Amino acid sequence: MSEEEKGKRKEAVKEQQANYLIEERYEIIEGVRYDFLSSPRVSHQILVTELNASIRSTCHANGIVLVAPMDVHFDENNIVQPDLIFIANENLHIIKDGWVKGVPDLLVEILSPSTGSKDKVRKKIIYERFGVKEYWIVDPVYSTIDQLVLVDGKYQLEASYGDEDTLTSPNLSCISIDLRQLFQEAMRFNVQPTE
Repeated sequence: MSEEEKGKRKEAVKEQQANYLIEERYEIIEGVRYDFLSSPRVSHQILVTELNASIRSTCHANGIVLVAPMDVHFDENNIVQPDLIFIANENLHIIKDGWVKGVPDLLVEILSPSTGSKDKVRKKIIYERFGVKEYWIVDPVYSTIDQLVLVDGKYQLEASYGDEDTLTSPNLSCISIDLRQLFQEAMRFNVQPTE
């Protein structure tokens, strides 16, 4: 390798002192754009990480688990970024050109002060309408998970789980999550809302 080539190689791996492009994060629900106002809290990210690890460890042979930021394209007026996505093997065809374009089997949202009402109302309506089989709403403040299951085109509350429970799924037999373990690490960093 010549000296010129060595110099170019060193330059190519040298860290740049520049501003990096951080793309905007937003969702489109019923044609309305909703911007993400800030990054999630540590407790939120721990829950995403732990849920991902729990589902992946027992369901890796049954499908794929994806975490945000990852757009789910239901149609041009409904593009969402759930915190966690599970797509069963028989539905992997919805991954097209590196994007999720269709209906996943399970979507999980972890509530935060800026997105909680949207997750509980607007997204629930969209997920139900497009036929997402199962939708979990995780509340990091109260250490609960509401599990909604699609029955005859409508969501029914299958169960509300607390931190003493083990979450299982009527649609995905591979899922069994010890919620005490799940919430324990996140609670170390959970900040209670102020009045």
